[in-house]
Amino acid sequence: MPRAGRRRRTGRWRRALLAALVTGALVIPLSAAAQLEIPAPAPAVLAPLTSATLDEAYAANRANAVEASRMAAADGDGRRAAADRAMADPDRDFLAFDGRGSGQATEVFGDLAHADRVAVLVPGSDTTLDTYDRFRATALNLHRRLTRDAPNSRTAVVSWLGYQTPRTVSTTVLTAGRADQAAPHLREFVRQLHAITGREAHVTLVCHSYGTVVCGRAAAGLAVSDIALVGSPGTGAVSAAGLHTPARVWAARGADDWVEGVPHVSADLFGTTVGFGTDPVSPAFCAHVFTAGDGGHSDYFTPGSASLANLARIVLGETSEVTHA
Repeated sequence: MPRAGRRRRTGRWRRALLAALVTGALVIPLSAAAQLEIPAPAPAVLAPLTSATLDEAYAANRANAVEASRMAAADGDGRRAAADRAMADPDRDFLAFDGRGSGQATEVFGDLAHADRVAVLVPGSDTTLDTYDRFRATALNLHRRLTRDAPNSRTAVVSWLGYQTPRTVSTTVLTAGRADQAAPHLREFVRQLHAITGREAHVTLVCHSYGTVVCGRAAAGLAVSDIALVGSPGTGAVSAAGLHTPARVWAARGADDWVEGVPHVSADLFGTTVGFGTDPVSPAFCAHVFTAGDGGHSDYFTPGSASLANLARIVLGETSEVTHA
């Protein structure tokens, strides 16, 4: 078959697969996709975030989490009440907290006020306050690795659940709608980080799964040093240059990550653009591809993994030590 014919056939197959994915998502019963509204107070009103107002913000968000826990318990939601109560622990520090609905939270690990290197973790689908502990574990693992590798460095890690993530089995996970909503909030958060740490701080975005779509949408002109994409279905850009960022763009995928089988194309289906384009670990994307080892989609932050070691090197600016795939 001529090459042009093979390309057309491959394109038709990929579009058909995307259509099947969309159709499958559409037929999920509404009862499975629905989320009950969870009562909670409005987020605390905070002074502009600076190094001087951090403790005030942390205290206000703890108090808000206490009230959210009380309201969830009164509503009969013991699971959310327990999650909120854990976030009110005096040893935990939140820059933002919103217990309403699926919830949002931004937690700090380390001394953010004096950090000169900050990693911001951006999560993928199915991350809510109810599943937040899984996301928190990734931030803790990265922070511990940074502390082990560079005990005298001034580093902090931030877990940024600052948007309503899509469900894995839904139409929203196949389009950039949630990412487009999230991007302005991520840009504003990075601006706040620089107000806290000073403009000279090196900020690295560490983006996982659908979070890489969020980072791709937010990247243009963002004041970050590096953007690391792991387990990415694509960013919506044809290449790293299409992100319009001065940051170094990194990408990795574990050998057992199911996202490899996702068609890395975009197509207009039912009047909506579905899919996220070029595979970030492909040569065509022109990212710095680093070793991620044999792990699966949820293993990039596993202690002892090649991916975690390389992510720590990227955050620390030790780019010559990063191992490449």
